[in-house]
Amino acid sequence: MSDTRYLPLAGRLLIGLPFLFFGLAKAATFAKTVALVEMVGIPLPLLGAIGAITLEIGGGLLLVAGFKVRPVAVLLAIFTIVAAYYFHSNLADENTMVHFFKNVMMTGGLLQVVAFGAGALSLDAYLAKRSGSSTATAYAN
Repeated sequence: MSDTRYLPLAGRLLIGLPFLFFGLAKAATFAKTVALVEMVGIPLPLLGAIGAITLEIGGGLLLVAGFKVRPVAVLLAIFTIVAAYYFHSNLADENTMVHFFKNVMMTGGLLQVVAFGAGALSLDAYLAKRSGSSTATAYAN
């Protein structure tokens, strides 16, 4: 096996840990999070905040662990583009524009995870090998 087997793990960590961190920060300031969701006009702000926190913490943990990364990455990609639209769409403001394109880049990274899977150092690969699944090779690449 080549040294590139570590790159998917590094990518998952670099994408998953910020989701985890920001999800925990949203949970710690829950009332502020709900108010922000309400301010941008998302319907049912309480449910929206709970959903965002759950997706960011859960999705971040699952990405880091390398478990069910393809469906998780799809959900996080959709979430990230929706967040860019609602929270970072004022492209006339330079700071907001930076955050908008940061979200676009994160979505690109997540779509790479969707396309190529978790990599060899992941729970997905471990479970596929353990079960003798024919997809073990796909996860290990």
